[in-house]
Amino acid sequence: MFAEERLEKIIQLLNENQKVVVKELSKRFDVTEDCIRKDLKTLERQGIIKRTYGGGVLNRKFAPHDDILSRVNINLEGKIKIAEKAFEIIKSRETIFLDISLINILIAEKIAKGNKKLLVITNMIDIIRTFSKCDHVDVIGTGGVFNKEVNGFVGSSAIESILKHKVNRAFIGSCGVNMFDKSITTYDVEDGNTKKAIISSGKKVYLVIENKKFYYDATYKFAEIYDVDAIIVDEAPDEKISSELEKMNIELI
Repeated sequence: MFAEERLEKIIQLLNENQKVVVKELSKRFDVTEDCIRKDLKTLERQGIIKRTYGGGVLNRKFAPHDDILSRVNINLEGKIKIAEKAFEIIKSRETIFLDISLINILIAEKIAKGNKKLLVITNMIDIIRTFSKCDHVDVIGTGGVFNKEVNGFVGSSAIESILKHKVNRAFIGSCGVNMFDKSITTYDVEDGNTKKAIISSGKKVYLVIENKKFYYDATYKFAEIYDVDAIIVDEAPDEKISSELEKMNIELI
């Protein structure tokens, strides 16, 4: 096996297990431990892993931490795919929650162009605006403290309003999902606490994320993967992640 091929296999193992052990890799590829250590040094220089005693761990990336609207056109095609899947799930006469998320803006646009009669609750300004001329959609805005960075309402006042409602479906965005520690993360603490309240209000909770978010982390854990019923993605994650979600009875859409 060529060195480049071996490196690719090691990266695949890292994505599946989050870590690798020198002795195990040495036996797996039938090469010396020194050879494996050189491979790990190469991967460390590339920023893919952080070497540890006896092996290495995947050096997960932090999600971009920019103003939410500055990311609107990044992977727009993927976000639209997710929005289309979500729209198909929603049934007329339901009450749904769309939280602060670029994908949820696109879901709102699909709803606005459709004919499903809905009650939409949201804490995002752009989503409220989307429905300003829609006769078939009633809208409840949560109010609360306006956060310019996420362009929506968060904090205790918003949470108090959210907890008064029960919705058929809640659609939640996230900066990152870590299958290793089962965390769902965001950057802003108040945004995270508000998302937690939205999750508690939903009879069925959907995480709406691009596939790449499985490989990103943010700094504040607001939920565990077990807290959602389904995850809607633009494309299927790797087999290891898909299998793990199936074991947890979390639907992958």
